[in-house]
Amino acid sequence: MPLFVNDVEMSSESKDLFYEKHVEYIANHGNDQNDFEYCITEFLRMSGIYWGVTALDTMNQLSRLDKKSIVEFIKKCQCPTTGGISACEGHDPHILYSLSAVQILCIYDCINEIDCDALARYVTSLQQPDGSFFGDKWGEADTRFSFCAVAILTLINRMDAIKLPKAIDFVLSCCNADGGFGSKPFAESHAGLIYCCVGFFSITQQLHRLDCDKLSWWLCERQLPSGGLNGRPEKLPDVCYSWWVLASLNIMGRLHWISSEKLKSFILSCQDSETGGFSDRTGNLPDIFHTLFGLGALSLLGYPNLQKINPTFCMPQHVLDRLNVNGQIWCP
Repeated sequence: MPLFVNDVEMSSESKDLFYEKHVEYIANHGNDQNDFEYCITEFLRMSGIYWGVTALDTMNQLSRLDKKSIVEFIKKCQCPTTGGISACEGHDPHILYSLSAVQILCIYDCINEIDCDALARYVTSLQQPDGSFFGDKWGEADTRFSFCAVAILTLINRMDAIKLPKAIDFVLSCCNADGGFGSKPFAESHAGLIYCCVGFFSITQQLHRLDCDKLSWWLCERQLPSGGLNGRPEKLPDVCYSWWVLASLNIMGRLHWISSEKLKSFILSCQDSETGGFSDRTGNLPDIFHTLFGLGALSLLGYPNLQKINPTFCMPQHVLDRLNVNGQIWCP
């Protein structure tokens, strides 16, 4: 009997992971630099590389990418005056792309290829008096950037560079009555931002500051009849929220609160059986972003032949074991 997810028929073969097709899709992604998509995504190139590197390492295929050229690209993207790292050479540095660069270099075990002291000073310069962080010199503050700040500083072993108690107070101020978190105080709860805040508290060893039961129930309510997860009430399911929601529940020790089998079926239905890669939902075109988070969610669900992925840093666990870095898991 065929399965239906979001009114799209799912064949029985899509209940299996198209492993080799995904490897080829990722390894060949961005090879044609004259491609229209390649040109218009320059503004997020660093994150695109992180998504591909992490996905291939999760599938034990990291050797399919050219490490040397990737590391050289990152070095060219570090700003000599601020120490921050940009999405692409010639762009302004930003804390989001700085984190992506650090994650890539940690996976390749060559973090010393950049000036970590200068990067730490850049992160420090972005912290505001209320404890929040700007993403860059243009002044947008957001809980995403709080997560990026502590993740970067933990991975480069410079956590003492910021005023941590103030940073913790700011993220706590973004908690809503429903137990969730938004981008700033009084902003709507959103699963992606909840992941950033839960990850922030995981890194800073502050999970006891959360109402984990209330927050976990809000996250569990994101699962729809299709098995997929959405980011907030009344929205469609999306593969990327498989990561944001699952990782948050995993950190809080409540992964078993949702239907893993239904979610797994939804994620697998979003594969492209011809080209490889995952889309946001069944029947749509794949992209590298949803490919990583589809694979990452499957790893959290214990899918075979995938490396164990760390829910806090979204990096293969073996990398963090090598670095002796780990986020706090479980909540008393």
